[in-house]
Amino acid sequence: MKTRITLLMIALLLGFNFTVAQQDEECMNNLSIFDSYVKSKKYDDAYGPWNIVRNKCPKFNRAIYAHGEKILKHKISNSTGADQVAHIKDLLLLWDQARENFASKYPVGEVISDKAQLTYKYRKELGASGETIYEMFDNAFKQDAGHFKSAQGLYTYFSLVVDLYDLKVKSAQQMFDKYDDVIELIENLEKSYTEKLNKLVQKEEGGAELTRKEKSYKKNYEANLAAFEKVTSSMDTKLGQRASCEVLIPLYQKDFDQNKENKIWLQRAMNRMYAKGCKDDPLFLQLVEQKNSLEPNADTAYYLYILTNEQKYFDQTIELETDPLRKSKLYKKLADDFRKKGSYSRARQYFMEAMKLNPSDGSPYLKIANMYAKSANSCGDDNFSKRAVFWLAASTAEKAGRIDGRLKKAAAQTATSYRASAPSKADIFTKGNAGQTIQIGCWIGRSVKVPSI
Repeated sequence: MKTRITLLMIALLLGFNFTVAQQDEECMNNLSIFDSYVKSKKYDDAYGPWNIVRNKCPKFNRAIYAHGEKILKHKISNSTGADQVAHIKDLLLLWDQARENFASKYPVGEVISDKAQLTYKYRKELGASGETIYEMFDNAFKQDAGHFKSAQGLYTYFSLVVDLYDLKVKSAQQMFDKYDDVIELIENLEKSYTEKLNKLVQKEEGGAELTRKEKSYKKNYEANLAAFEKVTSSMDTKLGQRASCEVLIPLYQKDFDQNKENKIWLQRAMNRMYAKGCKDDPLFLQLVEQKNSLEPNADTAYYLYILTNEQKYFDQTIELETDPLRKSKLYKKLADDFRKKGSYSRARQYFMEAMKLNPSDGSPYLKIANMYAKSANSCGDDNFSKRAVFWLAASTAEKAGRIDGRLKKAAAQTATSYRASAPSKADIFTKGNAGQTIQIGCWIGRSVKVPSI
């Protein structure tokens, strides 16, 4: 009896293994077929064999989900009505299945935000309300903010809360809080990309050539940073007059007493009032002093410096900030403040300090070039030397594009514009100083080489 049971178990196991082997072979063959079709962008041909593998062997290979996303997006784009809705819902399901079968490759924050963005894109076809989609994004933020990295998704998330505010579903404070939540997420992502980018820029500036892979990474980091810059700008545009001083001041006055011990509320309130140009209102000083009494930091020191112009707060600003990228931004703020006051020498000093801390940011070079150009009429002994300042302005602008791919086009256009104002070949011939180096005086204190003709 025992022998018969043993033989039966062996037969069952052999049969099971044979079935698995058959299934694996079928899945392998179909995987190879749909992989080939996807690579040649024949998505309709790929659909059949892909579906076989997806249904029979859901854990077989991650290509089921990576390629499946491409196949279904093609189907969605090339269908209408009920068929399109079915494909949209199938893609939403596919992402859930990807998460279920390859969890480490599909973080929950990424999956939920992708599903929310797709639902938003086809909200009319799916009959999805703005509030429902907002809650989807909010779940991604609450469950796994660290993997909510889509620039487009982050903008949609914020845009929806503004729409809900307009519909009186969300309060002004909820809208402002969400603005700060999204901005903080973006700042963290920017910090990560910038730190990686800085290493590559420093390698290049040191004279070493980047590998092919490093060049690809550099391009990717710059593209992501440019996308987040665009999102931040678009968020401010969307917020518009909803965050004017006329709106912010009464709101913060009303809520001040109940939040005067809340460091996060105070920090966000003073930052927003400063950003919106409300620093002349007494409430701004009240917010800054209260935050400073609870938790002095570089921001409060900077705002106190702006309000009082006292050197001690200026020194405190630099001393209290320890994060290199945040300190770089503070240096840029300080530099811009001096620039607007016409104190160009000090502005350049702090723009240069900012670039030491964040070498992949070329924007300070554009600001310095602009200051040179504006000083041309006062930094020369005669018309030629005054106009020669534009050569320096042009070469400085070009540096911005060389170190910062995001500024390449703007830097080139700016440099061309400055060169058009510099001495012509005829002027150089008349002056007779082609190829010579001439000194530029006043606050600039730099030299420039006259082009050869």
